[in-house]
Amino acid sequence: MLSVSPTNDDSVLPPSPLPTEHKSGQPFWKHIYFWVLLGVVCGVAFGLLFPSRGGQVGLGEQLKPLGEGFISLVKMLIAPIIFFTVVSGIASVGDLRKVGRVGLKALVYFELVTTLAMFLALGAVHLFKPGVGVNYTPSAAEMKKLATYSQAASEQSAVDFVLHIIPKTFVGAFAEGEILQVLLLSVLMGIALAKMGERAKPLTHALHLASQAFFLVVGMVVWLAPIAAFGAMASTVGSAGVAALVALLKMMATFYAACVVFIFVVLGAIARFYGFSLLRYLRFIKDEILLVLGTSSSESALPPMMAKLERAGCAPSVVGIVLPAGYSFNLDGTSIYLAMAIVFLAQATNTPLSFGQEMGLMALLLVSSKGAAAVTGGGFITLAATLSATHNPQLVAGLAILIGIDRFMSEARAITNLIGNGLATFIIAKSEGELDVELAAPVLLGSITTTTP
Repeated sequence: MLSVSPTNDDSVLPPSPLPTEHKSGQPFWKHIYFWVLLGVVCGVAFGLLFPSRGGQVGLGEQLKPLGEGFISLVKMLIAPIIFFTVVSGIASVGDLRKVGRVGLKALVYFELVTTLAMFLALGAVHLFKPGVGVNYTPSAAEMKKLATYSQAASEQSAVDFVLHIIPKTFVGAFAEGEILQVLLLSVLMGIALAKMGERAKPLTHALHLASQAFFLVVGMVVWLAPIAAFGAMASTVGSAGVAALVALLKMMATFYAACVVFIFVVLGAIARFYGFSLLRYLRFIKDEILLVLGTSSSESALPPMMAKLERAGCAPSVVGIVLPAGYSFNLDGTSIYLAMAIVFLAQATNTPLSFGQEMGLMALLLVSSKGAAAVTGGGFITLAATLSATHNPQLVAGLAILIGIDRFMSEARAITNLIGNGLATFIIAKSEGELDVELAAPVLLGSITTTTP
């Protein structure tokens, strides 16, 4: 039986195919990505036809539960999938030094790439100056809406983030669905089973069978993605309207352009250095990209991404460590957004920031952004927390400008995060010699597939 792991351990089987995996030869209307894209288009049209007006909630905005319900279904499955995959993956490796090396290498890679993302964002926002001329002063209503984020931001600190990784109980981590808490428990349990050796093999195999069962459940849930995409887009467009988009179009265009440059220039160069073709890789995960586009949540694509990366030759132990960790430590799109938003708000509120102040805020973001995935509305709350460190009330109050369009930039943030995390998994797997080159052929540059920098 073919294994995706270079360890050739027959107890580690590739996950079952998911609906998001492209099957050649099928007509386009049988692929889920077509229906997700159709849901997005129909949702936008529905939101424009039935908008909210004069304080009255429109029919488009009332469809918001469709998107929220789908995200809840996916989040329900993430914790057990991560646990079963990571535990069985580490236990099957046996070499604990390799597990530690993978984790350390991933964290170093994450920090370097997110730093590049932030400096790219600073260059873009200073070049195009999207906030200049806005001369914004927040209204009382906007300040009231902003209070929720400011209160949550005041409760976040570096110490709180570290302590938050430790669950109060073993079951509590799964009940709350905290990725880092589940990952901590998974690593500890995987190490314990690895130390047990042959005695743990029956349990390791049972855990892998359980992960396959959960992947089948994911396959059922994913078919609801087109409905979720329809509801999410109808709600967003129906509540914000076209006017809200036009008012801050320059900021949105600058942000989207920065994400595109980051993906095709920065990630493209990194991919080529390690022997991967960025365009092949993007085609390989196009279904997951469309899934994230429709739901505005990179978490919705985590289970199918884990399955797809394993089927593409990445060892389960590498996938189980790097990909979930990337959801908290490798937020490339979120880093671009946060860095750009700080300077944009300074421009919009006519608040001067020196080069030293900007560098200080970027250093703070490198730490504070790591907690963004653990908090509801994490990106916005992290931004509020970082701006609070400037002790400038006008700058913090300017956050109200971004509330209206934050939802429209979340798609680009989530897609950029997804692309960066998947590529990081391929890179770490190849650098560790844990990549099956034959299975990974669809994303490799043929002439240098056997070269590992």
